[in-house]
Amino acid sequence: MENIKRFQFKTNINCGGCIAKVKPYLDQTPGIAHWEVDITDQNKILTVESDGISEEEIMEIVGKTGYRAEPHRT
Repeated sequence: MENIKRFQFKTNINCGGCIAKVKPYLDQTPGIAHWEVDITDQNKILTVESDGISEEEIMEIVGKTGYRAEPHRT
């Protein structure tokens, strides 16, 4: 098992319906150990714990659902 990496993204996923739309894609992607979206944050932060998937691959998956994700550096 690889080391878990934590990525954060600013998104336009802003409600429960939006989360429901991306959920099947993120849940079924190998390499994603855990994910969550903080819709109360003004930047709608998507946090992904990666077990082998890259930051770019996560952004591509979110993009396929009709939403955007860009790296969020804290």
